[in-house]
Amino acid sequence: MGEFVRLEVEDGIGTIRLDRPKMNALNVQVQEEIRAAALEATDRADVRAVIVWGGEKVFAAGADIKEMQRMSYTDMVDRSGPLQTSITAVARIPKPVIAAITGYALGGGCELALACDFRVVADDAKLGQPEINLGIIPGGGGTQRLARLVGPAKAKEIIFSGRHLDAQESLAIGLADRVVPAADVYSAAQEWARQYVSGPTYAIRAAKEAVDRGLEVDLETGLEVERMLFAGLFGTRDREIGMAAFVERAEAQFEGK
Repeated sequence: MGEFVRLEVEDGIGTIRLDRPKMNALNVQVQEEIRAAALEATDRADVRAVIVWGGEKVFAAGADIKEMQRMSYTDMVDRSGPLQTSITAVARIPKPVIAAITGYALGGGCELALACDFRVVADDAKLGQPEINLGIIPGGGGTQRLARLVGPAKAKEIIFSGRHLDAQESLAIGLADRVVPAADVYSAAQEWARQYVSGPTYAIRAAKEAVDRGLEVDLETGLEVERMLFAGLFGTRDREIGMAAFVERAEAQFEGK
């Protein structure tokens, strides 16, 4: 358990909880603690779905600019790779991952949210990539994941302007998946995650991998990735359970095996 980031597990749901007052700024220590929590969530069999949560007031308002201001070019050459891979560790969790966003998800905070599969957003939240206002660009995956999510033209407009998006615009362009009152963000994320806890673990994992890996390659290669993952699931116990239940017109009781 880190000083500012911890993994809390209850009833199959692992919550990666950011807790660095006041704004959950992502300094180097927080980045590395996010990586450690993501790897723990990946490894733990009792975690079937994951929520990334910054608390009731703020998700993450971005990088620690005071820390970043002191860095030289060579400092950032050394640090930029670990910055990206700390966020990618969340994207690579082979389980459904939901960002529960209150307050602000800006800069590195937005990039962390983009690394999740889904985003539940408070109705008064603000999202964006304001790095351009510092004379830099997103460095934690924002130029790549945002463009893949909302399209290149909209991503460029958001990044070039550095503006903040409200919840409704975020929902309209696909940056947010669900908008709820701020007080309900975490419970809504829990409700969403709960549906995966009793699901076929390896089928969900394969589905996530097929979509994510397919976006990285051409269509023919993506189809081959899908084919191999599809065929591999015929070696799982949950495939037997699911098909037997369908034939018998019963509800499948998956075992996660």
